[in-house]
Amino acid sequence: MKKAIDTMQKVQIALGGFFLLVFLVTVVIQMACRYLGITAMWTEDVSMYSFIWAVFTGAGAMVHSKAHFAFTTLSDSLKDPRKKCILQIVINIVMLVFSVLMVKYGIDAAKQFWNFKWITIPTLNRGPTWLCIPFCGLTSSIYLLYSIYEEIQKLKKGGEA
Repeated sequence: MKKAIDTMQKVQIALGGFFLLVFLVTVVIQMACRYLGITAMWTEDVSMYSFIWAVFTGAGAMVHSKAHFAFTTLSDSLKDPRKKCILQIVINIVMLVFSVLMVKYGIDAAKQFWNFKWITIPTLNRGPTWLCIPFCGLTSSIYLLYSIYEEIQKLKKGGEA
């Protein structure tokens, strides 16, 4: 199971990197077009939406490696490894609730805006843009469930890794 989770994270990081590359390329194209006096209005939407996808795919992947934003004052002050495990489980459950809500409300947002059109490329719908929210929530939920499972296993062993 760990191998599948690690592979999922690598794919997610690669996907985030792809969207970051799209963002970078479109910004460079936009700068070049402005310098040359050419109008390329599509670059604004593509760069904005690719950046949004890059951020949400990266945020989900960082949950697995525990590289997300965290306050560690309380956990650093705990000496008992069992208490640290329990605290980590509680934190993961709180984050899991938030992630599940991201899935639910992200799907609702995608449905609501599915038929809205991009401003500069009217043939494209905005719905897929909003799918990054439930995607992030779903992958984060998977990572958090696995992390809770790992912490429970550590707790069974007395809190030691």
